[in-house]
Amino acid sequence: MTSNVKQLNSQLRSMDNKSYRALKSIQGTYEEASGRKLHIDYVQGDPFAAPSRIRVSFPLSSTPVESNHFDTTARRTAVKHYLTSSFEKTRRKQQTSVGGTGKSGMVMIDTPGPEMLDRSSVYIDQDRVEFRISCGIPAKGRKILGKQAAQLLTELIPETAEQTLRELDMHGLQRIIKLADDQVLLRQKMKENNLVAFAADGALLPRESGASSKPMKGSVIPFQSPEAFRFTFSLSDGSSISGMGIEKGVTLIVGGGYHGKSTLLQAFEHGVYNHEPGDGREYVLADASAVKIRAEDGRSIRNVNISPFINELPMGKKTETFTSADASGSTSQAANIVEAMEAGASTLFIDEDTSATNFMIRDARMQKLVSRDKEPITPFIDRVRQLFDEKGISTILVLGGSGDYFDVADRVIMMDEYIPYDVTERAAQLTDEFRTIRSMEGEAAFPGSLERPFHADVINKKLDQKGKIQARGLHQISIGKTPLPLHDVEQLVSSSQTETIAAVLKWAGKQSPRPLTQLLDDCMNLIEKDGIDAVSPFQGHPGSLAMPRRYEIAAALNRIRS
Repeated sequence: MTSNVKQLNSQLRSMDNKSYRALKSIQGTYEEASGRKLHIDYVQGDPFAAPSRIRVSFPLSSTPVESNHFDTTARRTAVKHYLTSSFEKTRRKQQTSVGGTGKSGMVMIDTPGPEMLDRSSVYIDQDRVEFRISCGIPAKGRKILGKQAAQLLTELIPETAEQTLRELDMHGLQRIIKLADDQVLLRQKMKENNLVAFAADGALLPRESGASSKPMKGSVIPFQSPEAFRFTFSLSDGSSISGMGIEKGVTLIVGGGYHGKSTLLQAFEHGVYNHEPGDGREYVLADASAVKIRAEDGRSIRNVNISPFINELPMGKKTETFTSADASGSTSQAANIVEAMEAGASTLFIDEDTSATNFMIRDARMQKLVSRDKEPITPFIDRVRQLFDEKGISTILVLGGSGDYFDVADRVIMMDEYIPYDVTERAAQLTDEFRTIRSMEGEAAFPGSLERPFHADVINKKLDQKGKIQARGLHQISIGKTPLPLHDVEQLVSSSQTETIAAVLKWAGKQSPRPLTQLLDDCMNLIEKDGIDAVSPFQGHPGSLAMPRRYEIAAALNRIRS
């Protein structure tokens, strides 16, 4: 039943000093003459519990947002991103504060970082614009502060939402929409030109710190493309943009330490997502199916066919269905590649610094000392070319220690004081001048299929009586009392993505047995059809969710300990 906001105001004031549990009675929808609606979907059990979930909606016709502003997927994501950020800026400017016990007076929206991800923080369609907010309803101890609760719910939160729309910077809105259009256009141009990565001239790649996504301040060297790799594309307004395009195949990024190799690779890793204006990497884009690969000592591996890289282990242990509760660097890196292939990755990003040395290379001297029949690892150098030639999977590899990779590279980029240079020809000359004496060790073809079945029991057997699956920050999920660490899943960029993955795991626990690839397809199709809300356990207000890629969902499913 729909009531009006004045009734809610009176009701809350009459609850002053009553038990906090009485607030459960205010759940519902409250409408105003203007068409603005306040939806109270969930009220926390006490002031210290998870906050209450509130929505404020407006008829689209009463807002400055027009239907053509969100008529494509990329535009819709960009507009939701912009409205969420605008609400947070308005909230911070508000002078009114409401205090009390625990989370009293807290108002929060799921504020995004620089990556423009589809989020549940704002909902928008042809009928309405809706802000989805978490708040702490004021209390003193476990008694309701009625006047303050009325002020928070019927004045402060709705007026913050209304002010956000009333004062919306339309120039900024148009700017982010144009950027979204340009990013879609550039990604299409990349496909047409067989590019797996693109970095525009003038891009600012370095970040403030390893723990920050903000651009570095001060004298930062803008990116500039080597002429040999320069591509020029038209943007949506007819202007043009130039930058370095990396074509499909095997690409090495080399150079001395601290010259920008890893910085460039990290920009490409995050280039699977579109970025907001002002980030510095707005036009640094990568194949949306690219996956960062690294060694991951101690990770759990479950029934993965790592035989293309590791075979004939001691004691006759088979690797076609390899399982380990405590994987080594080499077996974990092999599993990470195979799992990425299974999930559909078409580009791999690898940094020598985070790789297992014995997985990456076995030089001639070591080959002579340890014979092939005593070494179960087929090093990546002997598979990287085959990955592309047989499977169409490209690799961009940051390298500083092994020139043997020159033999298998299509192109070599050298970073020198953050400036890239084309040294492909020089690398080829060195290959002729200093011929390798190591032997090729990869001979067998890759398996035709890497598919594995998925059974919900792997999740359900770990649930406790409460059946909870919870995200705990960016890099950890708990299934019952069992931790699921995701610290080395490096392309997760928002804890709200982890929230969504936790919700997907709960959904996956209710699914019938099927191939893992089919489970991923079904999940992505469900979200594409019904929106990110479809995997949320909450009605109305789905909480703080942001869209992960299928590869990060697969990474979580693959790391559940059996």
